Amino acid sequence: MAVTTRQITSNILGLIGAAVGGVLGYYIFLWLIHQGFYGLMIPGALLGLGCSLLSEHRSQIRGVLCGVAGLVLGMYSEWHFEWFKPDDSFAYLATHIHQKGLATLLMLALGAFFAYWLGKDAGQRQVPGLWRPSSRIDPRNPPPSS
Repeated sequence: MAVTTRQITSNILGLIGAAVGGVLGYYIFLWLIHQGFYGLMIPGALLGLGCSLLSEHRSQIRGVLCGVAGLVLGMYSEWHFEWFKPDDSFAYLATHIHQKGLATLLMLALGAFFAYWLGKDAGQRQVPGLWRPSSRIDPRNPPPSS
């Protein structure tokens, strides 16, 4: 399967969307913390959403990369909000993440899952000729006009 210029452009747009969504999610997480709420899944979910909105084709690999990036962004957000007392480095948090509470671990996992689930799909725009099986009308065989 040859990679076309449109798919490369789609992946670059997806990367830009992921970066914008991740930054937006990070700052929304910090804002929510200052309001007294804890939304650790938001950075990862918005990373995947931003990637999906600008991408033009589906890609499982892009979804997996978004999931990993969402997990790392969630861990970074948690590290910025509350680090461990013995050592405040990110590396210490990464190696001792299992010591965090159940709610934190659950939200990290959900953020990574949403980043994967949203990041693997394409947004509203699609590359012509690539038909999504989930759509109801096959563009190659449009319904007859009345």
